[in-house]
Amino acid sequence: MFDNPLKEMQTFLESEIRELNVVVMPDFFLDRFITLNWDVVAFSEAVESATEKKGGSIDGIEQADMRGGNAINTVSALAKLDVNVIPIVCTSKFGLKLIKSYLKSKKVDFSHIKIFKEPSITTALEFRVGGGRANVMLRDVGALADFGPHHLDNGDFKTIENADYVCVFNWAGTKQFGTELARTVFSHVKARGKGKNYYDTADPSPNEEKIPELMKNVLQSKHVDILSLNENEAVCYASLLSDEIMELKKRKLRLDELAKESARILATRLSARVDLHTTTFSATYTKKDETIVPVFKVPVLRATGAGDVWNAGNILGDAYGLSCEDRLALANAVAAYYISSPNGTHPSWKQLIEFCMKVKPSFA
Repeated sequence: MFDNPLKEMQTFLESEIRELNVVVMPDFFLDRFITLNWDVVAFSEAVESATEKKGGSIDGIEQADMRGGNAINTVSALAKLDVNVIPIVCTSKFGLKLIKSYLKSKKVDFSHIKIFKEPSITTALEFRVGGGRANVMLRDVGALADFGPHHLDNGDFKTIENADYVCVFNWAGTKQFGTELARTVFSHVKARGKGKNYYDTADPSPNEEKIPELMKNVLQSKHVDILSLNENEAVCYASLLSDEIMELKKRKLRLDELAKESARILATRLSARVDLHTTTFSATYTKKDETIVPVFKVPVLRATGAGDVWNAGNILGDAYGLSCEDRLALANAVAAYYISSPNGTHPSWKQLIEFCMKVKPSFA
């Protein structure tokens, strides 16, 4: 643990910004956020009451249409932090117009976006859970389901070669060719590129039957430099590599503790550095050591998209060669700004500096 993370991070934030190019793929979603001031039981009762009357309205439900998708959310957060970002994502013509309206930044290169007939759409239901929030995403993945390496052209591969970071997200959404997409892109970077490969599969459970293939052909390869996971993803993948996880589950170990053990197992079995982000801490695991940093104390106004924003901060900290402690603190700060923002905005450098001067860390 470190002594004064906020001071170290502020020094970094006030330092000179250098040029950084990041490729991010493959998803953009038209997102509708539905914020429910109920838990699941109360909401279910309200819906049941309405259906028993053969339908009806439930008023007073806060809703908002926003940009969505792991890739585009990360693009937005990186661009606000003055990173040059090249999204290679698939969407419809209408989706492209929305992307350009959401990302009004000279830092974003829109020339590699792929146009298909069917957009990807998500309705995110955010419930109260204990003292925080949890989100349930109802998805229509659209053309993303069939997106694969065969949709990439020579210009895309040239851009991938020249990038400082190549990020692939949302493996489950790319239902048909997700494993092939990651394997092709990451192996190309290793063969002809100069940058690092950053992988966040998101929740793999919608494509459960293909998870062993993903493990064998991508996660256990030497092509992934950084593997970013939340609690459930860490447990899922570690369960494929060790029977110890099942034993820990039987003992009803708390999820955050189970995630730590899972990340440790993954770090010993995979070549990638394992970065774990949770609601209470973030951590980095390698074969040699581990670093754990608590999150910041902020009001949690949203849950959806927090992991994407955390990834943006994590990439930035890694690019600037910050220590593990400072990098994780930076990623936590970027995510904390977003989840506590009334409008769900991503921070600029200036906003992040001001935020860090006011926020209270939960460092014990």
